[in-house]
Amino acid sequence: MNCIPGAILAFALLALSLPSIAQEPNQSPSSQDDIRKALGGGVPMGRWKEGLMFEGISPQPWLTSAANWFPGTEDIQPHEMRITFMGTSPMIRPGQMNTSIFVELGNGDNFIFDIGEGSVANYVGARIATNQLNNIFITHLHVDHYGSLPYVWMFGTWNGGWHKPITVHGPSGRTPEFGTKAMVEGMKQMTAWHRDAFSVFPVGKGWDIQVEEFDFRDNGGTVYEKNGVKVIHWQRSHAKDGASAYRLDWQISDDESLCFVWTGDGRPSKLDIEYAAGCDVYVTELQQEVVEINSGVQGVPPFLARYTIDTHHTPAYAVGYLASKIKPRMLMTTHMTFDPWLNEETVAEVRHHWDGPYHFGAPDGIVVNVTTDQIWVREGILPEFPNSRAPQQDFTNGQLV
Repeated sequence: MNCIPGAILAFALLALSLPSIAQEPNQSPSSQDDIRKALGGGVPMGRWKEGLMFEGISPQPWLTSAANWFPGTEDIQPHEMRITFMGTSPMIRPGQMNTSIFVELGNGDNFIFDIGEGSVANYVGARIATNQLNNIFITHLHVDHYGSLPYVWMFGTWNGGWHKPITVHGPSGRTPEFGTKAMVEGMKQMTAWHRDAFSVFPVGKGWDIQVEEFDFRDNGGTVYEKNGVKVIHWQRSHAKDGASAYRLDWQISDDESLCFVWTGDGRPSKLDIEYAAGCDVYVTELQQEVVEINSGVQGVPPFLARYTIDTHHTPAYAVGYLASKIKPRMLMTTHMTFDPWLNEETVAEVRHHWDGPYHFGAPDGIVVNVTTDQIWVREGILPEFPNSRAPQQDFTNGQLV
């Protein structure tokens, strides 16, 4: 005798009961439909297509796996953007290094947004050699957003980066000593012994770090423009003058373009609504409104956590509100603690205002594939020890002579 599994039987009985709902005399057609949807499965935002939760949120056909990304197994397509979260937390711990986001484009360009402490290990695990790290855009000068810069500069040069200096883009401060240029000058002093010791190796142009400092007050100003890619900035309220957000627009063709935004840290701002409007992937930071829980886990006094959120960061409720105005194709949050006792609360707070596509940009290794008609988010499988990638070098043009 064949047995019907309990779940299937229950669904079948539910289906059989649905007509009786429609016959309730006091139910209007709209409320009957709402009940059907609630019992048979909700339809987010009223949209349903080929069994998908949201239109356009689906894996591209060339992905090796819809569940995971494996370094070195997929070429970026000519019209594709790939975003990898190499660091996702303000506090370093296993699985979450300090913040860094890697953006790769199908035209061969790549960009680094913040280069927090520890994130280099994830770049190497993702098969990105240290001498391939260039065009670094720093949102502000808290050390968790640029702490790996000295390492990338020193060892990227030693690993074959002697033919091309690193370029660092970053905001000015209210006064010169608080700007990106001053930070790099201090880094030069800090690494003086190291650089002199390493002068026995091929150095070339590797020590000639380039700094492109922009006026943090020039909201909407262009930071970078080349090869169909334009990066603009605007200021953020984050304790001091000199914190900035970035928007990258890539004009693929006359009728195709893709956009990425990383706000960096800061309080909720109408400038985000103005400059991030309609972007494909809007990434911002997030702090949950559960100060007592976070304090118990992190060991931070509750009053200090409360003050930090209220003066430096974006609460999760505000993230949802901003997204409801910006209307991105995908909202993502990073620079956040990623813990089982917080994740449900995070979603609940964001969903208070935003019912569109949303995904955590955490823990480390989250990968986003973006095309003009599809977006898909996966967990990257970064290999554990031992792993490394040799420097990417070309000795055919006499670099060592």
